[in-house]
Amino acid sequence: MVMRSADLTTLFRTALIFVIAYMIVVRFDALTTVFVIAVMFALDAVDGKLAKWDKKRLGSASKYGPRLDVASDRIIEYVFWIVYSFLGVIPVFVLFLIVIRHSFVDALMGAKGTSSVMKTRIARILYSSDLFRGGVNVVKWITFSYLALVYISGWPLWIGYALTAILVIYIMVRGIAEAWEAFA
Repeated sequence: MVMRSADLTTLFRTALIFVIAYMIVVRFDALTTVFVIAVMFALDAVDGKLAKWDKKRLGSASKYGPRLDVASDRIIEYVFWIVYSFLGVIPVFVLFLIVIRHSFVDALMGAKGTSSVMKTRIARILYSSDLFRGGVNVVKWITFSYLALVYISGWPLWIGYALTAILVIYIMVRGIAEAWEAFA
């Protein structure tokens, strides 16, 4: 079995979240922490491009790549929510909302087979469009970076709450699109 560059990139960005979590908890240099968070989110876009390149180079798509990517996304997001909840930066109910949303929607999409090919118009617009996918990653990067700055450097918490609310709404709307697709 050939290890694909996209899968290696996904594994690397997954491991990077634990370095980032440590950096946040020990209040490592704020600018460096935000930079590493940015690199990790950029790698999410890179692994998508590498997956296309790997498919062309090797003549077939990765059997586990799409599932590995979703698992990595969940691990990264959960670690952020857990760390910020544990540190008292966000209320624990936010973590519960996210875990419940992902659990139900992932179960629905798993029963359907995949979330990589959306068939309904609403799901294509709210879930799989490049604009929406890129937008959620930008909002995640801004929110998780800002929350790091709240904890490390004492930036105003109310802005972190506003960003968290925007991100949670974004995630819930995407969940509605996925659920809609699962029942369509």
